[in-house]
Amino acid sequence: MKPFFLFLLLALGAAMSFAEDRPNILFIYTDDQAPWAMGKSGSPDVSTPNLDKLAKESLYVPNSFTVTPVCSPSRASLLTSRYGTELGITDWIKPRARFFKEDPSKQPGINPDAPNFAKDLRRAGYRTALIGKYHLGEKPECHPLEIGFDIFTGFLAGGTSPENPKLEKEGEEQSMKGLTVDILTDEALDYLDKRKGETSPFLLCVHYRAPHAKWLPVAPEDWAPFENMDPKIAHPDYPGLDLERAKKMMREYLASVRGVDRNVGRLLEKLDEIKAQKNTVVIFTSDHGYNMGHNGIWHKGNGHWLIKKELLPPGSENVPSGQRPNLYDNSVKVPTLIRWPAVVEAGTTTQHSITNLDWYPTFMELAAYPWEPEAPIRGRSLVTLLKGEAGDWEDEVFLQYSTKHQSTTHMRGWRSHTHKLIRDFMNPGRDEFYDLVADPGETSNLINRISPENQEIVDDFDRKITARMKEIEDEIALE
Repeated sequence: MKPFFLFLLLALGAAMSFAEDRPNILFIYTDDQAPWAMGKSGSPDVSTPNLDKLAKESLYVPNSFTVTPVCSPSRASLLTSRYGTELGITDWIKPRARFFKEDPSKQPGINPDAPNFAKDLRRAGYRTALIGKYHLGEKPECHPLEIGFDIFTGFLAGGTSPENPKLEKEGEEQSMKGLTVDILTDEALDYLDKRKGETSPFLLCVHYRAPHAKWLPVAPEDWAPFENMDPKIAHPDYPGLDLERAKKMMREYLASVRGVDRNVGRLLEKLDEIKAQKNTVVIFTSDHGYNMGHNGIWHKGNGHWLIKKELLPPGSENVPSGQRPNLYDNSVKVPTLIRWPAVVEAGTTTQHSITNLDWYPTFMELAAYPWEPEAPIRGRSLVTLLKGEAGDWEDEVFLQYSTKHQSTTHMRGWRSHTHKLIRDFMNPGRDEFYDLVADPGETSNLINRISPENQEIVDDFDRKITARMKEIEDEIALE
């Protein structure tokens, strides 16, 4: 055999071996799923049998965070491993028709030139697909196909109906019949069927719109466990809480979560069917958390009071009555499971903290690709953590959220395992400090009664907040 052809055969064999050694990545991403809305959390009333089964095969990460607890900036940080303030996306992106009716081109969106994991995984030889919610801009240059995905089926804006959605597929908007959570799964199953036998690894991102409101309708089997339930509310005695409304919403929310769970089961069954289970890293997480009566509110970082109207606290110039912007744990924590057969020890839990900034560098290490980041990377690879070799792992987390729709705030926070400090640089009267050991529910704000011991912690956290803001050129710190 001539040397040249021998070289080609060896190179081809090496490339095929390289592709086979690298795992596929199935990234399942829900919308508005609370950290407590998964059976593994131990929360009462939650019913997620498929996620419970996945948890027995996975690493469970109860201290998993988003750095901004609302859709668009969280998704931008996930994709780029950078903070929303670095990307010009600090709050959820309104649809073009609502945000700038006079000039839709001014709608914010992801920078198509910014490095992201879809673009870099494609360079590494992965097939990349996004099915479901995008919410990173509707301008043509922001389209998923322009930023690194080979295939996109879903919706660009922030929301769609839980049934009979209009979805973009093969470049055209199509009206589809059925429950949205089932339709998105059908599309993902079809994608997986088409990958059977391929040597190139895949990245499949399945971004559900559930359990985002509105929650109903759901499939009858998903509603049945909750129809007559009297759900437990975390803070039922919160002054003025509309308990009846909270319970009604909780039933509907849990039914929506159950619909996600049922479809996660379908995805996992398909991996088994196409014999891809052993070489696929499965990640289940959410864009941010959710409150349902916790501390008297519902919703996420841009929270709403769940208090009877006549008892609502007064509003202020920047925070209208009815609004409760927050960085509560139930807003910034997200449920997270990671299954990596033969690497991650099944049924284990780590108390280490991770954030959504960590997925990009993690994916690049999974891809074993010679990667030289073209922009600052704020996260860190989780591979050593997944292998049980975390070593000296940093568990403190910087949080940020500048609200600009219902309310106007500039919240920045620092959280350790034991304490949390929140500064609102626009509204100093809204500062908060919590002892998370004594008060994990964050029911008692200590900011105006700080002990000498806690004052040292506050001073340390203030220094860390300022340092991080300067590092990422967060404009609030530089004013």
